[in-house]
Amino acid sequence: VQLQASGGGLVQAGGSLRLSCLASGIIFGDSDMGWYRQAPGKQREFVAVITSASSTAYADSVKGRFTLYRDNVKSTVFLQLNKLTPEDTAVYYCYARGVPTGPHGSRQSYWGQGTQVTVSS
Repeated sequence: VQLQASGGGLVQAGGSLRLSCLASGIIFGDSDMGWYRQAPGKQREFVAVITSASSTAYADSVKGRFTLYRDNVKSTVFLQLNKLTPEDTAVYYCYARGVPTGPHGSRQSYWGQGTQVTVSS
């Protein structure tokens, strides 16, 4: 299973970014997908999740500013980040929980590489 995260960058406060996570090797339509983030010196924290049924949940700190959606045809989830603040600066990690393709797979959790989001004041 591979999760390829992209879309991070440097943006000014109040700006926007869109993160993408392309999944391969997993039965995407049956997988829950999400994002976590880790700021320097802090623990990794939950940001948002979208279930296989496209139900979403968000951390309180990002509600109303971030939107998570999925494209099952492209096996990709997108995290739209709006009204960014310096407190959103972190490495953002894509997450998947699902069954890998191929025989004898069982439901597991997977992490992608991080993508850096830096918000300047």
